[in-house]
Amino acid sequence: MIKENEEIILSGNRLIDALKEIEIILISLHKMGSYYGDKLVEDESKVRIEYEKETTKFIDEWGVTQRLAKVRTILSEKFNNTLGEDDMDDLERALEYLKYWTKPGDKPYNE
Repeated sequence: MIKENEEIILSGNRLIDALKEIEIILISLHKMGSYYGDKLVEDESKVRIEYEKETTKFIDEWGVTQRLAKVRTILSEKFNNTLGEDDMDDLERALEYLKYWTKPGDKPYNE
């Protein structure tokens, strides 16, 4: 990691912006999990389908991917993106081996 990226300073307002987005997502998913978790004893298969539908609806209607992209922008905007000898910047290098979702039957991304 280049020296400039060893310590990143963000304003309190930018951090609060990121934390608000995370809080909305985290607490909403927690509330859904608790609500449907308590109902699972009634009819597991019916409740599971309802839970999955409501979770998908939340992700789509509340713009969860856009909110997470905003958080990623806030957290990464101060990094110096100078390329190293490997033609990667520090963030690319740090994230290089993360595993991502793949369609059923495919091997995990980055494996």
